[in-house]
Amino acid sequence: MTTAMVIGTQWGDEGKGKIVDYLAAKADVVVRSQGGNNAGHTVVVDGQAFALRLLPSGIMYPGKSCVIGTGVVIDPKGLIAELDNFIAKGLDVSALEISDRAHVVLPYHVRIDEAEEQLKGAKKIGTTKNGIGPCYADKINRVGIRMIDFIHPDVFAEKLRENVERKNLLLEKLYNVEGFDYDAMLREYAAYAERLRPYVTDTNYSVHRYMAEGKSVLFEGAQATMLDLDHGTYPFVTSSHPIAGGACIGAGIGPHRMENIFGVVKAYSTRVGAGPFPTELLDETGDLLRNRAHEFGTVTGRPRRTGWLDAVGVKYAAMLNSLDYLAITRLDILDTLPVIRICKGYRYQGDELSQYTADLHVLEHVEPIYEDLPGWQEDISGIRHYDDLPENCRRYLETIADLVGVPLGIISVGPDREQTIVLKEVL
Repeated sequence: MTTAMVIGTQWGDEGKGKIVDYLAAKADVVVRSQGGNNAGHTVVVDGQAFALRLLPSGIMYPGKSCVIGTGVVIDPKGLIAELDNFIAKGLDVSALEISDRAHVVLPYHVRIDEAEEQLKGAKKIGTTKNGIGPCYADKINRVGIRMIDFIHPDVFAEKLRENVERKNLLLEKLYNVEGFDYDAMLREYAAYAERLRPYVTDTNYSVHRYMAEGKSVLFEGAQATMLDLDHGTYPFVTSSHPIAGGACIGAGIGPHRMENIFGVVKAYSTRVGAGPFPTELLDETGDLLRNRAHEFGTVTGRPRRTGWLDAVGVKYAAMLNSLDYLAITRLDILDTLPVIRICKGYRYQGDELSQYTADLHVLEHVEPIYEDLPGWQEDISGIRHYDDLPENCRRYLETIADLVGVPLGIISVGPDREQTIVLKEVL
């Protein structure tokens, strides 16, 4: 048995899909452990882009078992649309397994998400408005509907009736928006339940069975460390735990099973929505990075905020996740820059900070301490061996590894599968 884990180290959108896709080719099983369809991976194969929201990236390969784990919240309508899209493209989805303990996102979750953001006004979090937070809230409040409930018609009908009654009161009295018709929702979603029923199983047991059989298992993270509900820049975070410990909980495995943890680091920084961003660039360089890399959300289409690489945050992520290797992505986006900066520390009111603070007021007012490195100013997208990279490019990569304290494992020099330099083979 061999396992590997792919974790985002920044605020998401690091190119995890590319790294997961590469490792999925070597794995027998790919497990998605948390998040919902508010996350998105884009995988490029032979120039064709495939957008993944809920399906594990292993679905791109025939013969792989693909597991949507207990920690994921599932929008049935969205998942079926995603399945139908892949079926139409000739991909086999029969090996998909959905945890019977995973919770279901329903229309009232989406409407509450939208209404809550509107109510907050200028203080909104910047959610994708896909109902993910309200679904996780129901889970914590112990009124959620799990997949095991969803596929049993009588149980689903009873739980849905209770929830629609409560949510309609909330929507109409607090948010002053229209509620839902119970019968119409039951008819629509009962049909979705029948469609998904063949895929639902107890994945806690099947993942352990795969490992007991000696199969290689890849755990696929969504979102990223700085969006973790407990350890990220709260409240500007997601509603789950996109760190290695969260993957253990969401997949139903113990921590000793987790090996070869790859932290994905975009060669610069981006962030979507509100929240502190110490290295943000509000100038021509920021625009250049955004436009050159097409930094717009996979799910929402929102323009991403851009900035220099923040090694302080990545080092914090390395500590939280016990990273074994770094996977550097989007390196080719920096090809044209004469000078590249890395934030190696923060200064606040004249004092240098030694830790990544939980105090958002401090994070919003820190002065980044930069190390300036010469750019390489040449196209690296066709390079396949580390030693063939320009000297200044290697210097940049090695500076990242030194500042973070984690060795390099994978280097991506372009969006396609083949544009990958591998320094550490696993699985």
